Amino acid sequence: MPAISTVPLGGKNALQVTNLGFGTAPIGNLYNPVPDADSDATIQRAYELGVRLFDTAPLYGRGESELRLGRALQGIPRDSYVISTKIGRVLNADRSAFVYDYSRDGVLRSLEGSLKRLGTDHVEVVLVHDPDADTVDHEQDALAGAFTALQELRRQGVIKAFGAGMNQWQMEQRFAEQADPDVFLLAGRYTLLEQTSLGFLQLCKEKGIGIFLGGVYNSGILATGPKDGAKYNYNDAPPEILEKARNIEAICQQHGVPLNAAALHFARAHPTITSLVIGAVKPAEVEANVQALGTTIPAALWQDLRAAGLIEADAPAPQ
Repeated sequence: MPAISTVPLGGKNALQVTNLGFGTAPIGNLYNPVPDADSDATIQRAYELGVRLFDTAPLYGRGESELRLGRALQGIPRDSYVISTKIGRVLNADRSAFVYDYSRDGVLRSLEGSLKRLGTDHVEVVLVHDPDADTVDHEQDALAGAFTALQELRRQGVIKAFGAGMNQWQMEQRFAEQADPDVFLLAGRYTLLEQTSLGFLQLCKEKGIGIFLGGVYNSGILATGPKDGAKYNYNDAPPEILEKARNIEAICQQHGVPLNAAALHFARAHPTITSLVIGAVKPAEVEANVQALGTTIPAALWQDLRAAGLIEADAPAPQ
């Protein structure tokens, strides 16, 4: 399989996306300030290498990632790539603050702001963003307001697909059962370190729902290795995660396979996964991800990881 190829969004939606996507949270200054020149060059390098799926959100840098994405893609034929953005947080006029709003009006106001910042007249995919992130649970608001509005926009052809983007699978599973989504972005819950979402992924396969998989490095530890200060779920990795990562890395080293390459190949092997959505802040990071996806990995690696109890017995291994 080529490192980057084009695939249908999901079993019931024929929208074409690349199986490697670019996540823009880091260029929204998620961890550190990113110079404009670096963000422009990184996005453009991703496009040059064949990435055609770009995921963003008003939350990322309070609109900064959308502004940067729109600027970097300016002049590139709009029909050559897919943009996924999110609703649920509506920015004020100067982008200094936002409010949680999962109503129909909130969807429309959020999308209007995103289109202006992106400099485009449409986006293909819209995701309901983290309705569990506020002190108030917005699950029912999202079902009654946001998802109903997105169903209408899809029916009208304004958007091609909708779903939700979250760090948990449990609420996404309830959305899968009630809201007729096309795709979910699931961050951090199906990785070489953690496969807690296998039942959810099977449900999505049965329903023809695609999966954009984020957080495939679990916030960094599967990219940097289990060193001091390695990140897991946006925080310093706890001792038990460091230990598991060391054991995985040791087996990878026995087979001459970089840990990050094993992480990407494993995550992409599940048949429900449509695309790996990976962030970067420098062109070299995009190049490293593409190179890792092109790495040849012996089947014995997965056999040894499974024998050591380091991956779930029913988690699909790369072929």
